[in-house]
Amino acid sequence: MRVLVNGAGGHMGSILRRLVEEGNQGTELAAAVESVGATEGTLHSLEDFHGEADCIIDFSHPAGTKVLVDYAVKKGLPLVVATTGQEEAEIAMIHEAAKHIPVFFAHNMAVAAILVGELCKTVAAAFPDADIEILDYHHNRKVDVPSGTALIIANAIKEVRPNATYNIGRPENGKRTKEEIGIHSLRLGNVVGTHEIIFDTGTQMITIKHEAKDRAMFAEGAITAAVFLVKQKPGLYTMKDLVASV
Repeated sequence: MRVLVNGAGGHMGSILRRLVEEGNQGTELAAAVESVGATEGTLHSLEDFHGEADCIIDFSHPAGTKVLVDYAVKKGLPLVVATTGQEEAEIAMIHEAAKHIPVFFAHNMAVAAILVGELCKTVAAAFPDADIEILDYHHNRKVDVPSGTALIIANAIKEVRPNATYNIGRPENGKRTKEEIGIHSLRLGNVVGTHEIIFDTGTQMITIKHEAKDRAMFAEGAITAAVFLVKQKPGLYTMKDLVASV
């Protein structure tokens, strides 16, 4: 499978490029694109690529969403969007592109994020009166707050607590409400990604924690998503679809 890596100069993009060049899961590099500070061996834009590819994997920046989806649709290429931090307008562009090509869109490319969410749903359902707080740790270069993984977990809990509200960063004084889920984002050093979910009933505390050890896990997950995606019809796919197909 020939992969066009978009955002190849970033932290995750460079890891992805290396894995693809090493042939991870049968991949080979079609081209590497880096719009900011392109170096030797990379293209400045997607439009500079005129070869053959089977899929695009994007680890760039939300600001480039329109250019990305327009190119993918024009070329008819399946698109894995592994970039996070999109706002409503950019998410709408991704959904529109999925009407024409297969698009895989996930805030976290690690299967563990889905599994942690499922575990949290089980605990939240078993202890409906428990206070819930989510701690979201990432490196000091991360832009979006809270992380996509924290939102995946919170949204999973909301499936069994439909009246739940999110209190992000607890910015004001005041007593917590019965419905709220507190989400606290810590940005420290070179932390890859740790999520700790605390359930407290007043008589007992349950903690679920996942710690990512190496950013390569996210790049590996993106490649797994691409292998899955190239076999699909146009539509929007998520990590839940990937997990269900295994």
